[in-house]
Amino acid sequence: MSRLYTDQLKISYGQQDIVSNLNLHIPDGKITCIIGPNGCGKSTVLKTMSRILPAKSGAVFLDGKEISKEGTKKIAQKMAILPQSPDAPEGLTVAELVSYGRFPYQKGLGKLTADDRDVIEWALEVTGISAFRDKAVDALSGGQRQRVWIAMALAQETEFILLDEPTTYLDLSHQLEVLELLKELNVAEHRTIVMVIHDLNHAARFAHYIVAMKDGKIVKEGTPYEVMTPDVLRMVFHIDVEIGIDPRTKKPICLTYDLVHKQSRVEDVAL
Repeated sequence: MSRLYTDQLKISYGQQDIVSNLNLHIPDGKITCIIGPNGCGKSTVLKTMSRILPAKSGAVFLDGKEISKEGTKKIAQKMAILPQSPDAPEGLTVAELVSYGRFPYQKGLGKLTADDRDVIEWALEVTGISAFRDKAVDALSGGQRQRVWIAMALAQETEFILLDEPTTYLDLSHQLEVLELLKELNVAEHRTIVMVIHDLNHAARFAHYIVAMKDGKIVKEGTPYEVMTPDVLRMVFHIDVEIGIDPRTKKPICLTYDLVHKQSRVEDVAL
């Protein structure tokens, strides 16, 4: 059994149910991508798994314990969450923001120890941002800022890193920069990474496991080869897609697609 999973999870906003009876097991030591149309509940699931949002019923378990019953610092020592488009206080330096990752380990007055400083330096180094340590976060490019937030998550020394659309608003090169960094962290540091992502080709390229959601439910989960199929993508996104194999990565790739006309959508639902 995976160390991070949900059991009959139900999530609601007010009286509206967003997710119902969700059973999701995150593969240990792998990169998992959650895909699906806007409003399908994927970001809501990620926030609930990281305890940002409460569950209406059911539970999220980490290492056999229900996270809602665990202390905040204890959970933060195991799991880091990067929300979509996070903002740092104006003028905060890179090193200062990364140091916030040590909060779960601080006691008393919260002063940084020598061990804390060593971890911060390591996080700056492994994410390639040591040269920016004294610069204001808001003065950096989008890709650089995202690296800073990832460095902060690394400074938490957690085994699980959850990210909500980490490539939003980044250009193509910065998107790859961030995703390659996450891949390196998974391989070299054995971090379990879970991210919500919109780009299907990025999901297929970087994920070991993909979860496709629609209307608060899992439609299909498995390897990129199992999920990136015309039938699954038609059901999830209402698109008629041509799938090929990327000559460089040997992973499935979406070559082209069209919208499925309304009558076909009705037939899909009927199936």
